[in-house]
Amino acid sequence: MPSFTTRPELRGDFGMVASTHWLASAVGMSVLERGGNAADAAVATGFALQVIEPHLNGPGGEVPILLWDPADEQVRVIAGQGVTPAAATPERFADLGLELVPGTGPLAATVPGAVGAWLLLLRQWGTWRLRDVLEPAIGYAENGWPLLPSIARTIATVEQTFRADWPTSAATWLPIPPAGSRMRSPVLAATWRRLLAEAEAATQDRDGQIEAARTAFYEGFVAEAIDAHVRQPVRDSSGDVHVGLLTADDLAAWRCPVEAPTTLDYGDYTVCKTGPWGQGPVFLQQLALLSRFDLAEAGHLTPDYVHVVVEASKLAFADREAWYGDAADVPMLALLSDGYNDERASLIGSAASLELRPGSPDGRAPALRAPLAGAGAGAAGTGEPTVSRDGVTRGDTCHLDVVDRNGLMISATPSGGWLQSSPTIESLGWCLGTRAQMTWLEPGLAATLRPRTRPRTTLSPSLALRNGRPYLAFGTPGGDQQDQWSLVFFLAHVHFGLDLQAAIDAPSFHSTHFPSSFWPRTAEPGGLVIEDRVAMGVIDELRRRGHQVSVSDGWSLGRVSAAGVEPGTGFLRAAANPRGAQGYAVGR
Repeated sequence: MPSFTTRPELRGDFGMVASTHWLASAVGMSVLERGGNAADAAVATGFALQVIEPHLNGPGGEVPILLWDPADEQVRVIAGQGVTPAAATPERFADLGLELVPGTGPLAATVPGAVGAWLLLLRQWGTWRLRDVLEPAIGYAENGWPLLPSIARTIATVEQTFRADWPTSAATWLPIPPAGSRMRSPVLAATWRRLLAEAEAATQDRDGQIEAARTAFYEGFVAEAIDAHVRQPVRDSSGDVHVGLLTADDLAAWRCPVEAPTTLDYGDYTVCKTGPWGQGPVFLQQLALLSRFDLAEAGHLTPDYVHVVVEASKLAFADREAWYGDAADVPMLALLSDGYNDERASLIGSAASLELRPGSPDGRAPALRAPLAGAGAGAAGTGEPTVSRDGVTRGDTCHLDVVDRNGLMISATPSGGWLQSSPTIESLGWCLGTRAQMTWLEPGLAATLRPRTRPRTTLSPSLALRNGRPYLAFGTPGGDQQDQWSLVFFLAHVHFGLDLQAAIDAPSFHSTHFPSSFWPRTAEPGGLVIEDRVAMGVIDELRRRGHQVSVSDGWSLGRVSAAGVEPGTGFLRAAANPRGAQGYAVGR
């Protein structure tokens, strides 16, 4: 284990919160200190992140949540990914002359799932009232928070779009505020105050107030404002002007589901992910393939190690492309079966593959859309640019992990509705997400656009048990990289004994071989991005094996955080990423 880490792994027995922003982590810890449980802390942290990281998430976005409930010793998935509009069909987009769902603007909007998911978590697993968990977010929105340099850079990227085409966003974010200045979101604060007022006027009952707030959002004034907003023509990343398809009826028809996780046993660990409506199971497929190799013998960050991890990622993500989707018949048992993975692992040779090679589980033929070649610059505000072309971390999403002294453990990845995705809704102070861009308009694919179904999201929190007991909640922002960066972290911890902080600090890497989930949906066959702290001899050898290596800044890939329980001692522990100079873990 390295003798030096950027900060210590935290250990204690009261509670731990780790997130992608120090203020949000402090909010969560303050809830634990005042008697709230991990669910209360996660909800308060989540709402705070919507204010202080508006370029990474917002109320118009989504959040899948994994939790271990010590009451019945079960893992559950709160599937806070909203669905596509009832009017969203490939034919509708074809009539508009579009071959892809745009990466910005109202055409790509789905039902906002984050608020429904947070309210469900609070009502079913929390103890606090809605006012208590919303007050920190309202306080930051009204009184201000220190503007991150990355927010200022993001606004600068889309400034011309705001000035030319999105006047409500220009009114909200321009002129570009200087980094470190006190930024306020008074309209957002007023939205939450109205939501609270309507909830508290409806009833004195805690659960009743939470349900009344959900109704006000999905069937009341928020839904009405969204419905009116998307009827206004907006220029999006296609270069043309369109109106949206989302309606108040779409919001009213949606309720956040609670589901069982998809799981895989990996040695002493049981890793839990979302279902294949998201990309989460690709983490499990990578583990299933890698279990056929002796990673410890290969050695951490050696050419053999990086090569086999990357080649396994290519195979697993090829299956994601061919098989994953909300409305698809996903052969998940076959994809994780021993026979299938024995066969797939045999495809990993000594040279880098430049092909996209999905498998045929149960003998079924895979269906793929031909990938678009080349990196593609896209348009301002599109995609989830966690790593820019020059390797600089810019961020796209948030992540948080919480564990309390009673054993409630939560992993959540909020995203979407970021300030650059779509015009600000003038009366609400936030914008809609663009997750529908992850669907295909070509018929017959697992992820083909279908009305009122979930896009195959990249959002992918993780929760691991060890010998059947809760062990670790972890995850990272990063779009298609989420289940690669978190895998690199997990393998470093499990196979090489690095503690949570050392595993986060260790150099990272990822593949760009397969089609991006984000507009304009391009791929880079053989692409491998790796931090420059990896030895140059390793990089040279990877190139010799055929990998198309791009060397990134040494502290640029990933924003992993983690919180868990140490077996034996029962101590709680946590760690957060130094990359981007934002993430922090707190606890005692």
